[in-house]
Amino acid sequence: RTWQVYLSGEIHSDWREVIAAGVADRELPVELAAPITSHEDSDDCGAVILGDEASRPNYDGKGARLNLIRARTGRQARATRTRTLIDAADVVVVRFGDKYRQWNAAFDAGYATARGKALVTLHPPGVSHMLKEAGGRAPEATGPSD
Repeated sequence: RTWQVYLSGEIHSDWREVIAAGVADRELPVELAAPITSHEDSDDCGAVILGDEASRPNYDGKGARLNLIRARTGRQARATRTRTLIDAADVVVVRFGDKYRQWNAAFDAGYATARGKALVTLHPPGVSHMLKEAGGRAPEATGPSD
């Protein structure tokens, strides 16, 4: 059996690469999937593909809607929804950082929980209280991934 694992959350560190290296080093039967992790690609895709917008909410809205239909899995780009990748996952790992509000990560954690997925949360100790509800519903909640 190959386990499907979706890696959601914080995009400002190399935590996904650390997990991928660990999976490869141990030759685990795991296929990893993740959202688009380039902040600029994620934010700007709507304006680049559909045209610029005069107001920031419209600009962001275009990007958000396009991000629903694209994701990166393995080394191949696929036109698929993040929700589809979560639905296909056996395990959803969500990393929360301490610098930014992680609305997408929180949404993914809630969606995964609602779909009955095994949920692993990774977060620094400073945000433990804020994540007590998500962590309380996760079968595994951890601190820093050092």
